[in-house]
Amino acid sequence: PGPPADADRRASAPPDSERRGGPPPAPPADSDRRAGPSQGEGERRGSAADRRGGNPQQSYSGPDRRGSAAPQAYAGPDRRGSRRDGGEAPAANRFWPTQPRNLQECGLNATFVEELVLKAIFFAGEMRGMDVAARLQLPTTLVDEIIEGLRRQKYIDIRGGGGSGVGRSTMIYQLTTFVTDVLRQILDRNRYNGPAPVPFNEWVAAVKQQTVRGNRITRDRMQDKFGDLIIRDYIFDGIGPAMNSGRAIFFYGPPGNGKTAICQGMVNCYDGDIFIPHALLIDDFVVKMYDANIHKAVEDEPGAPSYDRRWVRCRRPLVVVGGELTLEMLDLVYTPEVKYYEAPFQMKASNGMLLIDDFGRQKVSPKDLLNRWIVPLESDVDMLTLHTGKKLQVPFDVFAAFSTNLDPSDLVDDAFLRRVRYKLEVQRPDEEQFHEIFQMMCKKRGVPYDARAIDYLIDEHYRPNHRPFAACQPRDLLDQVIDMANYQGSHPRLDPALLDAAVRSYFVRFDKPASGPTSASAR
Repeated sequence: PGPPADADRRASAPPDSERRGGPPPAPPADSDRRAGPSQGEGERRGSAADRRGGNPQQSYSGPDRRGSAAPQAYAGPDRRGSRRDGGEAPAANRFWPTQPRNLQECGLNATFVEELVLKAIFFAGEMRGMDVAARLQLPTTLVDEIIEGLRRQKYIDIRGGGGSGVGRSTMIYQLTTFVTDVLRQILDRNRYNGPAPVPFNEWVAAVKQQTVRGNRITRDRMQDKFGDLIIRDYIFDGIGPAMNSGRAIFFYGPPGNGKTAICQGMVNCYDGDIFIPHALLIDDFVVKMYDANIHKAVEDEPGAPSYDRRWVRCRRPLVVVGGELTLEMLDLVYTPEVKYYEAPFQMKASNGMLLIDDFGRQKVSPKDLLNRWIVPLESDVDMLTLHTGKKLQVPFDVFAAFSTNLDPSDLVDDAFLRRVRYKLEVQRPDEEQFHEIFQMMCKKRGVPYDARAIDYLIDEHYRPNHRPFAACQPRDLLDQVIDMANYQGSHPRLDPALLDAAVRSYFVRFDKPASGPTSASAR
């Protein structure tokens, strides 16, 4: 079914649904996106028009139905804001979402929260009041009031007690037959079933306060942030200033030498944590933000003050996208079946790092991809489009890194290089560093290190064939040695025979003759 008629979606909002931080916004021109809260006590919303209530000709005096003001234009963070040691903001300036005490502080109105409650119970079949509050990540007292209002409207009913304890939050609730028509309209608008969203403008303010710009990361602080990587001095000297600036960096060089691993270590240099909302409310639409595969939640310290659980406390994210990247993935992803959005990669990487790996190997042309990034890199503002066609300005507070093993001259132009001010070639290891990587990998794998065996490997298989070193080869060859030793029933060791077998399997060149089947040779 289509959306309700205009009269069905208009109503005056009660005082407690006004947006915090200022007076309610002016009414938008398109009034068919407005709706009001629930009716008074004892009244039951039968039809959609009765449920929404209000005179269609009545003047608009409350906030938008969803409780969020129209998104404001985002001007971008101050790149040079206050300097911070290691990325940790001073306690006085740190963003900390306070626990809301009422709907006004949530930035939502009663109708929207009622719909979240009804959807939660519908998808679960039945729920205790405390479980509904946990699903919505809202205070139990606030949810209890919403549930009680729905009971008075005969939309939900008590099925029984839910175990030990007293009070409404321990009662088990289920939907009644009176809610069928209303629930059908709710599900037709969107099927989002999760924590209550955060208004868009509140997230914009949080991004600015948690900005990745203006850090002060020193060489000493970086030394122990790269784990087992063998990092040369020129790498530290190249990435440190780039991270302090917040500007993008471009890695290039032959494959297998640690460009991706370096980026994973870089995000560890940002100390502290940030808050990511589970979801955003943009106009009338929900946008899912939190991704457990990207955002690594951290535990609260003992005695830490409470905060709004619609936000997740996380480490600064590292988002890595490679050859699968398309231009469509860089915009809001709308799913017609569930009727809500998934945030694109760059939004999920906000206040963290975004790595475009294997740049130049995407299905989209490098030129089109670069054109897509030029404006965000220059202005710290990204433009996204809703499926309705509306344009939306969102913050691009991301430390972007591009990595490629192709010839940069074939991929980038002067306009891109001007905006990506830091470029760093990740070079191949020399013989001494090759030994160091092998020794580190042997220690990590529990295999006795033998320098003479590595000398044999180099003299026998590298120098005669003029084979270049790569930082990934010690790990890969050692893993093959371990696999072959286990197959033979012996203890893994750097034995020349096992190294010879690993080389024959690992270094294979496929030659395509003028005619006949393809042949393979190992050198």
